[in-house]
Amino acid sequence: MNAIELLLTRQSTSVLTEPAPNEADVATLLSAGMRAPDHGGLKPWHFHVITGDGLQRLSELYLDAKTSEVKTAALDEEVINEKLAKIAKMPFRAPMIIAISTHYVQHSKVPKQEQLVAAGCCVHAMQMAAFALGYGAVWRTGDLAYHNKVKQGLAIDADNDIVGFLYIGTPTKVAAIKPAKSYQESVTFWQ
Repeated sequence: MNAIELLLTRQSTSVLTEPAPNEADVATLLSAGMRAPDHGGLKPWHFHVITGDGLQRLSELYLDAKTSEVKTAALDEEVINEKLAKIAKMPFRAPMIIAISTHYVQHSKVPKQEQLVAAGCCVHAMQMAAFALGYGAVWRTGDLAYHNKVKQGLAIDADNDIVGFLYIGTPTKVAAIKPAKSYQESVTFWQ
């Protein structure tokens, strides 16, 4: 598959299983992320590669972040248990998660907004590299990406943001390529 075909057929793959990327493939994914557009060469991102027991630790972190919120929603015990069980399973939707956070750098010519966009490009580059290596991946956020307890648990300081959780693994089935989205309503040409 050439680069253009890869870009034009990209789609998220949400049903993932073992095997996860091996050590060499993880190095390739992270290296691809490091090639993202980066004004000033600031590298305004940080990676947390989560596998194995780390997925259980992330599950516990998610539960710590959400349990009191779920319990105060005045739900009956069965509903509370169902919601907490669903939260606990979230990290296990793939054998590997790369959590990407910003690592903002003070710079007079590169505002935080540009650094956030660069970190987003970094996630996209890693997702594309995963596809090129034959893996599936999905970029997830959700309210846990904005939860202070999750940030604290991942040792992300309050001034930085979680850009996303890149779930990576082997697709359980080959999905048909979705129809291409038209750019027609999203473009203006100045000529």
